[in-house]
Amino acid sequence: MLKDFASPEVPEGLDLSAKIEEQQDRLFKNQMAIKEAGLPVMVMFEGWGAAGKGSIIGRVIKDIDPRFFRVTNMSKITEDDRRFPFLYRYMKVIPEGGKFAFYDSFWMEEVTDGFVRGDLKQEDYRARVRSINNAERSLMDNGYLVLKFFFQISKKEQKKRLKALDEDADTEWRVNDADWFQNKHYDEYLDVYDRYLEDTNGQAPWCIIDTDDKKWALLQVLTFINSGIDTALKNHGKAAPIRQNVYQLLPTPDLADIPLDKTISDEDYKEELKKLQKKLRELHYKLYRRRIPVIIAYEGWDAAGKGGNIKRIAAALDPRGFVVEPIASPEPHEKNRHFLWRFWTRLPRSGHFTIFDRTWYGRVMVERLEGFCSENDWQRAYNEINEFEKELTDWGAVVIKFWVQIDKDTQLERFTERQNTPEKQWKITDEDWRNREKWNLYEDAVNEMLKKTNTAFAPWHVLESNDKHYARIKALKIVISACEKAIEEADRKNK
Repeated sequence: MLKDFASPEVPEGLDLSAKIEEQQDRLFKNQMAIKEAGLPVMVMFEGWGAAGKGSIIGRVIKDIDPRFFRVTNMSKITEDDRRFPFLYRYMKVIPEGGKFAFYDSFWMEEVTDGFVRGDLKQEDYRARVRSINNAERSLMDNGYLVLKFFFQISKKEQKKRLKALDEDADTEWRVNDADWFQNKHYDEYLDVYDRYLEDTNGQAPWCIIDTDDKKWALLQVLTFINSGIDTALKNHGKAAPIRQNVYQLLPTPDLADIPLDKTISDEDYKEELKKLQKKLRELHYKLYRRRIPVIIAYEGWDAAGKGGNIKRIAAALDPRGFVVEPIASPEPHEKNRHFLWRFWTRLPRSGHFTIFDRTWYGRVMVERLEGFCSENDWQRAYNEINEFEKELTDWGAVVIKFWVQIDKDTQLERFTERQNTPEKQWKITDEDWRNREKWNLYEDAVNEMLKKTNTAFAPWHVLESNDKHYARIKALKIVISACEKAIEEADRKNK
């Protein structure tokens, strides 16, 4: 793309200043339109050092309302960033519906710079590109407008600008060793940039801008942004395609076919619990030293025993190294973003545990059955969830998913006990009784969820919890087995 790129010439007689002002006025009106429509807009500015990204962004935002946009520079990667998945720091800063987010560099810079410098191998580069394409597609399927600019300048022009900036006391801070390295290795970067633009020129196409003439460059940027918004507003709310699952799925029995008569004696329970918690505590320190993150996701029927199960696992962990995230209905700022945003922002850093008490699977259960999202939303979510979990396991996380299963009679017994026991009444709500009336609908939804998301890399484990003690011991054994396997694989790779 870059090697064949020829900048369009400025039309003869065009009054650039007047056209820029016209497009800036149009952008201000469009800002109000996206606010009304709840359309989130992401504008990514990528390109060569000294190509003028900062000055163009400054001119683009000059006349729009600063309450409804944010400019973020994503160039600097901290050590803490490196303890999370690649996409984490980018997904954290996606905008709410109705707002702009302008990015001075986004995920392109990290990937291309890492590839040129040899930090990323071919397979790593391909994996990152796949992650980016999936993320951009998922954002757009969930109603985001994603606009991408690449600012192009020649090697000679870049060197000239870097030198001018470096020689001015007021601007020398804007030039660093990475900029000079890029200019010195211009041809290598050109090859990688060209490849990257080709590889990611999908649902969100690139707009390449020659920045030799800064006014002409600004006009092109403003025009592209406004045209993108106009098109997005016309299409806003239209159903996105349902993507086919590309991952291997494991055979999954229906919940009704799972026997729930498994039990354990009180004596055996106490003995096993003590032994297994001690083992998990030892494994936690090994996981921490190897920087292996663990994500445990709990779903299940109301009163199935999720809380008690979580408590027994958490009791075995170092309190400095785990968090339990109880997931309730999304807050307004969460509802106004991609449905996975509130889970991206709750991930553990490497070496830590995060235990989710209810999860992203709410999309295909509660939100589906209660009408909190469209049918297209929850049908798309199976594939989006599989992609999310694949990102986590590719990062190196141990992902353990539990469905806590009980029968309808056991649930009624526990509901009645809670209602009749003063210190337990807080555990039972009118919503629990309403959900119980929809047991069959929920069971159908859960069966479909299990079948469509029971992947080889993040399989489901059903905990038979008519006997809570049995379910707790089974959960501990599964967690221990998964952690031991991850430690063995990490040690094998490091040999």
